[in-house]
Amino acid sequence: MSQHDPDQPEHHEHSGDHSSDQDAGVPEAETREHPTVPSSAGGTDPASYHPVPDAHGDWTQVTREQPAVPPQAPGPWGYPAPAPAPVPQQLTARHAAPSARVAGWVWPLVAMLALVVGVVGGVVGAAGFRLVDETAADRPGTVRDGLFGVDTATEAPLAPEDGTIANVAAELLPSTVQIIAAYGGDDQGATGSGFVLDRQGHVVTNNHVVAEAAEDDGRIQVVDQQGNRYDATVVGRSAVYDLAVLVSEDMAGEFEPTALGASSRLRVGETVVAIGSPLGLSSTVTAGIVSALQRPVTTGDPDSDTSYINAVQTDAAINPGNSGGPLVNLLGEVVGVNSAIATTGGGFGAEAGNIGVGFAIPVEQVRITADQILRTGEAQYPIIGAEVRTGNENGDGAEIQKITPGSAAEEGGLEKGDVVTAVDGVRVTDGIALIVSIRTHQPGETVEFTVRRGGEERRISVQLRGQVG
Repeated sequence: MSQHDPDQPEHHEHSGDHSSDQDAGVPEAETREHPTVPSSAGGTDPASYHPVPDAHGDWTQVTREQPAVPPQAPGPWGYPAPAPAPVPQQLTARHAAPSARVAGWVWPLVAMLALVVGVVGGVVGAAGFRLVDETAADRPGTVRDGLFGVDTATEAPLAPEDGTIANVAAELLPSTVQIIAAYGGDDQGATGSGFVLDRQGHVVTNNHVVAEAAEDDGRIQVVDQQGNRYDATVVGRSAVYDLAVLVSEDMAGEFEPTALGASSRLRVGETVVAIGSPLGLSSTVTAGIVSALQRPVTTGDPDSDTSYINAVQTDAAINPGNSGGPLVNLLGEVVGVNSAIATTGGGFGAEAGNIGVGFAIPVEQVRITADQILRTGEAQYPIIGAEVRTGNENGDGAEIQKITPGSAAEEGGLEKGDVVTAVDGVRVTDGIALIVSIRTHQPGETVEFTVRRGGEERRISVQLRGQVG
């Protein structure tokens, strides 16, 4: 299978096999190696697959108690017991999709799968009595108290007995929007999806939807269900977690925010709904089930910071243009942000679409990253300062290729040649799984690594450091 990224206007990538080393020690302890790959015709981003630092955020810190899960639809959408932790897939995706068409690019994957990012539609935070507090930082849209300083939805919009796909659509469509962003010199060169975060006009979407517009100070617009357009600016974004927060003061007080749920309460087989603007078709609703949980995959822009996430996998139809839109449970709560899909497309310019394998960023990470961005305009992720191989592994663990001097890994006692087999007791099969596992924690936390060294198993504690990204 090949990797296709529909979120890149007229941007195609060359394919080839990669086995790269992840350096979890940039600045503090994380540096990346970028295998050379020819850039695509007519594009500017190389299809290099680069290593990412070992870092992660605790997705359960701020999770509130959730109401009972509603009954599922009959048939195959029942409630099978949660499946064991899946073997990590090395997948990637990036950039926003061109409006009006889908441009493809192929990105080789170690796991022989390809992730495609669809971008279209971002929701605007709305209706509120308080305007955005710009005194918390120099950036527009920041709020001194983060998520605690804005008006968010505190209750699930639907009771368990009312949990139908039709009711979810009725509740969420008004709060799901399309995002149009400048790309390649065109003010409408990229499109994506998103959802309203609060009543102050904040919107959550994927970083790759607005990355180029943010870098070039390009125009960003949010389009609601009725077709009304609102100018928006980027409050902050994280390439590492492939998330961005926008703000449009004109939307403040005009929209109901979405309720954030908990992906940790999802069960394999549970019904979920994906909402967004696939292929430019705004306000599109699709439904499916949770196919797998804690699926290590990568999304984002490999030419900068690749995003490693412990994704929610779903068979709900997700296509180019869905990126940044909400994945919702039958209580009407957002449980993830749709970010990538696996495809079978191959070759230059091959267009790819849904084959029933989509991936969403867990909402717990969205909470953490959005809160950080609202407070400071930036997001942090954890690093240890160890380089680890991310390709051609046998599933027996992640081998440390290099330790950065003075890094958290060195101070904790990790050594080159150590094979990490578990983090806090959770099995690690390869480099991607290690990176994802670390990034489910927060800077400052201490995690325990189980390693094989010289034929012996030992446990080493490392205090994670933080880095902006």
